[in-house]
Amino acid sequence: MKMRLLKRTDAGEFSLTKEFIGNDIIPPYAILSHTWGVDDDEVSFKDIESGTGRGKAGYRKIRFCGERATKDGLQYFWIDTCCINGSNHVEHSEAINSMFRWYRNSAKCYVYLSDISTSDHDENDQLSQSMFERSFRGSRWFTRGWTLQELIAPASVEFFSREGKSLGSKKTLEQQIHQITGIPVKALQGGPLTQFTVEERMLWAAKRKTKREEDEAYSLMGIFEVYMSPIYGEGRENAFIRLQEKIDKHSNSKSLASSVLSSKQEDGFCARARWSLRFATTNERFRDGGPT
Repeated sequence: MKMRLLKRTDAGEFSLTKEFIGNDIIPPYAILSHTWGVDDDEVSFKDIESGTGRGKAGYRKIRFCGERATKDGLQYFWIDTCCINGSNHVEHSEAINSMFRWYRNSAKCYVYLSDISTSDHDENDQLSQSMFERSFRGSRWFTRGWTLQELIAPASVEFFSREGKSLGSKKTLEQQIHQITGIPVKALQGGPLTQFTVEERMLWAAKRKTKREEDEAYSLMGIFEVYMSPIYGEGRENAFIRLQEKIDKHSNSKSLASSVLSSKQEDGFCARARWSLRFATTNERFRDGGPT
């Protein structure tokens, strides 16, 4: 496994570290969880290398993460948009297989909710607080595939508005997050994922989406503690078949593939979600089609 980090200089600039490879000691670091905007708005690996990208909308997230890490006494931080050389297919594949561990090993995980504003929020006003609660529950971050592992893996997860104001942590917002996602409190508290069945873990992702269809499967590798090379272009169904093969080998669980792919006319992921829901009939929240 190899990893590179960002470092904030005294002048407020950002630079990439050397690659930490193999047995290299990786210093304590913060890590960012966020939803991507338009690709051209995100600061890329090449932008950081060339010193460009300041004019991009995504630079705001980098500045926030660097400043927040400094406040927390952390010199280094990691952001997926610019710490991975996406043009290097080998590196990209290694990163996808390593990300769950990177989030798990982080000292702090900052969730940047770009669709949540606190500029008009008054904590002492009941109506304002109610509107904020609805905004938090409706955040796009809770609907994306990759953010599932970013919520579960780190021990320390803190939520921030787009202005960089703290909204709470995974611990203080535990009940709200449980209600929003349907993820058991024990999982949010860091309980071993092996104590949850394959069906339960699949259900956590039932309504989440990814930009690339294959990522719906790849984003679950860390949740099931399996590894496989991404093959973009193979399609959702083939990606899930390979994921199931890995899960079967790892946990000797019953095959899900036949149920997932029971109808070629159905969307493969929706079929998987409906199959998973059959195992949650005792939970009223899932009777109408998934977590709310």
